[in-house]
Amino acid sequence: MPTYTVTNSNFNLSSKQQQNLANGITKVHNVVTGANTYFAQVIFNKTKKNNHFMGGKKVKEPSLFLLGQIRAGRSKKIKDKLINDLKDILVKKSKLNETQVWVYIIDLPPSQMIEYGAVLPASGGEKEWFKNLSPKLRKKLSSIEK
Repeated sequence: MPTYTVTNSNFNLSSKQQQNLANGITKVHNVVTGANTYFAQVIFNKTKKNNHFMGGKKVKEPSLFLLGQIRAGRSKKIKDKLINDLKDILVKKSKLNETQVWVYIIDLPPSQMIEYGAVLPASGGEKEWFKNLSPKLRKKLSSIEK
């Protein structure tokens, strides 16, 4: 499951903006990678006032950071599209300038990730993985799928 952590600094995100960002990030991940939407989770954090520095100096302008931890194994072309589409959705939904938006993607080997109690499959192996889950969990995940 990709875990996307969104951190906003020096401005507030409304509940609606968070919902729009979560929907946009989830959709981008789904469309670009082909992974089911129930794999994508988005977590929001806000820096405390005066807790953001760059070059040792306090940052005062609004900034938005996205750190995505995704399963390794995707091509450079897919990851390039993913990172650019994520940047675009952050700019669009936050209304910040693209120079105020930061996106980082970290690849993790699927064999080093457990979600829903099961080691994750390699990219492309989602259907087989899903088939081997308990009926109760399959039902739960199906209800999350958009």
